[in-house]
Amino acid sequence: MPRRRCGDGPCHNRRTIIARRPRAIDRPLSSYLDDLLDGAARRVHTASEREPLPALKARAREVPPGPSLHDALSVDGVSVIAEVKRASPSKGDLAVDLDARQQARAYADGGAAAVSVLTEPDRFKGSLADLADVASLGVPALRKDFVVDRYQIWEARAAGAAAVLLIVAALDEPTLAALHDEAAAAGLDALVEVHDEAEAAAARRIDARLVGVNARDLRTFAIDHRAFPRLRTALPDGAVAIAESGIAEPVDVARAAADGADAVLVGESLVRADDPTGAVAALVAAGRLPRSAATG
Repeated sequence: MPRRRCGDGPCHNRRTIIARRPRAIDRPLSSYLDDLLDGAARRVHTASEREPLPALKARAREVPPGPSLHDALSVDGVSVIAEVKRASPSKGDLAVDLDARQQARAYADGGAAAVSVLTEPDRFKGSLADLADVASLGVPALRKDFVVDRYQIWEARAAGAAAVLLIVAALDEPTLAALHDEAAAAGLDALVEVHDEAEAAAARRIDARLVGVNARDLRTFAIDHRAFPRLRTALPDGAVAIAESGIAEPVDVARAAADGADAVLVGESLVRADDPTGAVAALVAAGRLPRSAATG
């Protein structure tokens, strides 16, 4: 059965959105990811009943787009994307009373090139309000969520975001391509997240300019530190390559640098840090070392 086209309305049935994943990137999803995708679709449906997509687009276009995430990461050394995250399915509560704007300011003071903001409310306890608070600081803000519909892209644009996350494992390839194009139409960058060679090939086919390699297995939550070096040469030519998950200390940034990363995304260790500014500064310093010196 052909995939339903959504016109100017959101695709709020997740089974429709992700009904047919190309065999090359097919994999069993964990129950937690399945639940998160269903929750995202339900929230799109609810939000679109309050504010239809055309009205959201009109409101979003009145908000200046955030500064380019791509440009912020296209510099010498290994840039740091610091994450605002209150909780996670694998670790539970991390910092439930965290003030998103205050935390992001601490990151920026430490030299973070950008701030990633978890907006998923159920398992990560985030919100679009957090995203807007962070974007108001003028730093490139990435909406990190389970994006299944273009409505979420325009929500991010309305909140002042610079970019959205697109998880290849959660989308069939036509939807991935459509959402990638929609982000560009909204004036946003798209960080395309991959976990293996087949997903990296999908990122190549849509000419992704920002690609993150997530070292965390979506089914077991285990970290595979070999994931980034294994996939680095499979990423699109010229793309900014970002190492995600398993980055906590300066030595991890040094390892990512040696493996050819242009940036790292760091979350748990920073929200738990007593001095997030100092913690970010140490990571940034490690990323600025010559690659030979950073690795000893």
